[in-house]
Amino acid sequence: MDICLCRRTPDTVKTYFERASTPEIRKFLPQKAKSLEEALCDYEKTLLPGASSYGKTIYANGKYIGDIWCYCIDKNDVPNAMISYCIFDEKFRSKGAATKALRLFLDEIRKEFGFTSVGAFTFAENTASIKVLEKNGFAFTEEFEESGILSKYYEYSFSR
Repeated sequence: MDICLCRRTPDTVKTYFERASTPEIRKFLPQKAKSLEEALCDYEKTLLPGASSYGKTIYANGKYIGDIWCYCIDKNDVPNAMISYCIFDEKFRSKGAATKALRLFLDEIRKEFGFTSVGAFTFAENTASIKVLEKNGFAFTEEFEESGILSKYYEYSFSR
């Protein structure tokens, strides 16, 4: 499977917002934006100098299948940013697409931002996401409960 990362556009933001709003995805990935207008506004902020988030679209074999991004960017903090990703096209889940996309994204943000570390949260029951993180060298750091939901925190060091 050929995986590549491409730039986000207002059209991909709209597609992502619609496709990632399903109950199946929201079960594992709560969405910050409550409306398309809010999602587009958040996207516009990523284009500004000094933005605190940065994202890409994920394409598999030429088809748009999801997004990957980092947020809370702060090179003076540890970790330097948090990572999140979503494969909204169910045909590409559990096929290695997210694992490959994350590997590409880690290389890109290291070059683009000079990060030394990034973190990632996932719900403890999201075994697919845990596998993606671990296959990419993220180390489990802690488990915690928030609002009755058990979550796990992972960190990745670029010095590996």
